[in-house]
Amino acid sequence: MNTTVTVALAVGALVVLVAAVALRLADRIGLPSLLLYLAFGVALGESGLGVEFEDVALTQTLGVAALVVILAEGGLTTRWSDVRRAVGPGVALATIGVVVSIAVVAAVGVWLLDFSWPFALLVGAVVTSTDAAAVFATLRRLPLPRRMVAALELESGLNDAPVILLVLALSEQLTGGATHAWYLVLAEVLGELAGGSVLGLAIGFGGAWLLRRLALPLAGFYPLATLALCVLAFSSADLAHTSGFVAVYLCGLVLGNASLPHRAGTIGFAEGLASLAQIGLFVLLGLLVSPARLPEAVLPALLIGGALLLVARPLSVVASLAWFKVPLSQQAFIAWAGLRGAVPIVLATFPIAAQVPGATRVFDTVFVLVVVFTVVQGWGLPTVARLLRIATPVTPRDIDVESAPLDELGAELMQLRVSETSQLHGVYLPELRLPEDSAVVLVVRDGRPFVPDRNTRLMRGDQALLVSARGSRREAERRLRAVSRAGRLATWRGEAGDPSQTD
Repeated sequence: MNTTVTVALAVGALVVLVAAVALRLADRIGLPSLLLYLAFGVALGESGLGVEFEDVALTQTLGVAALVVILAEGGLTTRWSDVRRAVGPGVALATIGVVVSIAVVAAVGVWLLDFSWPFALLVGAVVTSTDAAAVFATLRRLPLPRRMVAALELESGLNDAPVILLVLALSEQLTGGATHAWYLVLAEVLGELAGGSVLGLAIGFGGAWLLRRLALPLAGFYPLATLALCVLAFSSADLAHTSGFVAVYLCGLVLGNASLPHRAGTIGFAEGLASLAQIGLFVLLGLLVSPARLPEAVLPALLIGGALLLVARPLSVVASLAWFKVPLSQQAFIAWAGLRGAVPIVLATFPIAAQVPGATRVFDTVFVLVVVFTVVQGWGLPTVARLLRIATPVTPRDIDVESAPLDELGAELMQLRVSETSQLHGVYLPELRLPEDSAVVLVVRDGRPFVPDRNTRLMRGDQALLVSARGSRREAERRLRAVSRAGRLATWRGEAGDPSQTD
């Protein structure tokens, strides 16, 4: 066998294993894992083990592929019941917020760093986009108001598309390409976003309809088919000259909230693949950077990053959320939680590939900015949430529910775990008010399984199995989440006062 291939496979396997250990370490110390992956890439590079890697075009191609997988996973794991009331704030942050942030950062670049306006706008566009991987991984571990988290997730899933279009347009202008009036560029961006949205939703709904009616020979084909539909949404939209990034996220959102066979296996597969994409992407970006050039980028990175965090981001949040009833404390947290990650670094490769003068300086500046401010913001998120008094026991984590289909019986099996913060503790089974064709059939407590009866009460740490007719699964899960958040009183509140709809 070819020795080069064998060595490449061995190195790749070691990178994944080391990254898995790094993920555990990062989780223990509260440090975003992307920094450890970047550091690993730098350690492998020219200043470490001596691996020379300068292929910007390949990095850009693989970076876009990784972002497609990450956005697909973000859509698949986002619950529509959580985000539907955050659509307005999320879209506003991804559009109005992007424009305000770019303008403020560009002004700082012109006044403090003597950039030209087109170059300053390019820098502003590159650093403005929040990172979906960083937002999804960090915020979902904190007990925060669901509408606020959903708005941040929607922003990170949607704001890549307009920013990428702006970066490409500005790069073309700076390299002497055809220039267009600003309103024509704006119309093109809006048209591409609209077209990508239509294609993403169409493929998502069509794919859900198809998967529900197919009887695939192996359960493992369903995760592959689901992810293939998301990739198809991206490629179809891109070939149609519309936004593929919006398309893949919305397609994933539709498929993730559809009643599909083997949904739990699909979500697990998508999460694993997205983690692998993040690892590969961050290591690759770490390999690409030249540490010897970074000291010169520290001052510009601190100035731009400080202006972004302390001025541009707060102004963009105020301008975006002024139309919605979002408490000031949550607006302040949203301003702090605009996490940057791999996306700005990938975007910084676009000007290099387009041979924009000074593009290497932009890449180095963005790399330093992401590293420094990811540490500052990532480590500070729990503290900021406590200071603003928005991380409280009033907003417990959701109960963990996994479901698997029993195709021949037209039923689904759900696994329930009662967490430490769940209000299910002490609730009698009849008080759950589950649909008539749903029932708790087994409870495991302290490692001992038993069949429950009407006098059984759920306790913290319990795991339970529920069987439900397929048509009643959503209602059964809704009832479980409602009682988990409001306790046995949720039984008496009915649809009008469903506690699952509160923040």
